Amino acid sequence: MPWSNQSGGGGGGPWGQRGGSGGGGPWGGGGSGGGNGNPPDLEEILRRSQDRLKNLVPGGNIGGRGLALGILALILVWLGSGIYFVRPNEVGLNVVFGKFAGKTGEGANWNWPYPIGSVIKPQVTNVITTEVGFRTIESVRTSRQTDVGEESLMLTGDENIVDIDFIVQWQIDPATPENYVFNIQDPPGTVKAVAESAMREIIGRRNIQPVLTTDRGAIETEVRQLMQDTLNGYNAGVQIRLVQLQKVDPPQQVIDAFRDVQAARADQERLRNEAQTYANRVVPESRGRAAQLVQAAEAFKEQTVAEARGQASRFNAVYEQYKNAPGVTRERLFLETMERVMGGTDKIILDSTGQGVVPYLPLDQLQQARPAAPGLRQQQGGQTR
Repeated sequence: MPWSNQSGGGGGGPWGQRGGSGGGGPWGGGGSGGGNGNPPDLEEILRRSQDRLKNLVPGGNIGGRGLALGILALILVWLGSGIYFVRPNEVGLNVVFGKFAGKTGEGANWNWPYPIGSVIKPQVTNVITTEVGFRTIESVRTSRQTDVGEESLMLTGDENIVDIDFIVQWQIDPATPENYVFNIQDPPGTVKAVAESAMREIIGRRNIQPVLTTDRGAIETEVRQLMQDTLNGYNAGVQIRLVQLQKVDPPQQVIDAFRDVQAARADQERLRNEAQTYANRVVPESRGRAAQLVQAAEAFKEQTVAEARGQASRFNAVYEQYKNAPGVTRERLFLETMERVMGGTDKIILDSTGQGVVPYLPLDQLQQARPAAPGLRQQQGGQTR
């Protein structure tokens, strides 16, 4: 505000301090025309202005041309006060007659000065962290957190209560900073309210067990997306960068019971894994043994079939010979059968005439039981020695 007086007091303008009694205008004197309620005299205003300019100009003499030059200089100074600079982390928003007129980037820029225009420079690269469900209290040496139960306690889809603390990191959208400045009145409060509402909606869709164990990453992603969609619907000019869960626990009153349940579930999972490991070891072994038995049965089948076919072929060959010489073949078959049957048994031969047992010399047994001669044993022993 180039024409405002920043030193306090009764206020002033570009031409000096206001009068003490009735307030002053830019040309001096009271705004009420001498206090009688009549409009001020134009000639009196011009005369006083010339007097003031004479006091400013050396020598005290000024003409119409000098007055014009003075006014032109004041106008140039006023226009020059519209130059402003935008830092790298800012965006300049030009406002003319209270209406958004455009935005500018880093560097030197110009806009109509006060009272016609103004410039708002939001910092679009700063990342702001909003805490939901808790507050961090910083001290000189330490920091501590306090729980905010009305924000952190939420209802799950299976009608259980869960205590959730989380943070949201966000920033002004560099593409639409004008929405952030002009469309919402309390941006931090709006982001916090949207975050809490989105978290309650996402938690209300799930049962408590996945919320406490496996669904944390999915919850963070869904809450971030829901927040961004909601704020885009508000044209808030806010960009959500991160949603991170800090604590997900049952309520303090029942946390011990929930921990017991968690331990039981962990034991259940461990036993299930051990059973699965045993099954993975036993089932392949059983399948291998089954395959081995099947292959052995197949081999026995092939062997039996081959032997049967061989015996059938042999029988057919014998039968062909039998047809050529039945008597000889019959006798030969009888003898071969008797040899096979009687070959491994003890035999007693009787005379067919009834004279008794027929004596015979068992040469095979004599050859097996006869000891060696003494000279032969000594010879063999000497060769051995």
